[in-house]
Amino acid sequence: MNIVSLEHKLNEIESYITQFEKSKLKISKATVGWHLDHSLKVINGVITTMKTSDVGSYKDNFSFLGKVFFTIGHFPKGKAKAPKRVLPPKIILKEDIINQLVIAKKNIQDISSLNENAYFKHPIFGNINKVRVVRFLETHTNHHLKIIKSILK
Repeated sequence: MNIVSLEHKLNEIESYITQFEKSKLKISKATVGWHLDHSLKVINGVITTMKTSDVGSYKDNFSFLGKVFFTIGHFPKGKAKAPKRVLPPKIILKEDIINQLVIAKKNIQDISSLNENAYFKHPIFGNINKVRVVRFLETHTNHHLKIIKSILK
């Protein structure tokens, strides 16, 4: 487990905050800020859920699709819909993104102290535990960073 790559992703997120209002409809219906906010909500939501998960109820039901996407390190664009709990608000504020980033930096440091069977339930991939969480967060965050880069080209 290597959280250094997640730290780099958070630094990259931070570098785009000043451009949070930018958009390019040919690339995405959402603004840069939407992608930043969503990425941070996922990081914080996943780690918070794992901190409070019942490690005794963990079952390895990781899906075939999860194994494929984790191996290639890529999620296809526009194929999945984000759960409501990780959707940004209608009005995205720069201050909210900054506050979530501060929390995310702390949360990723907490991953190493989690129990091996701490987990969250992904709607498509099944249960993702400590062993797989960094790869999931890297791949998910990178997916949105690629979209941001395309918007800003």
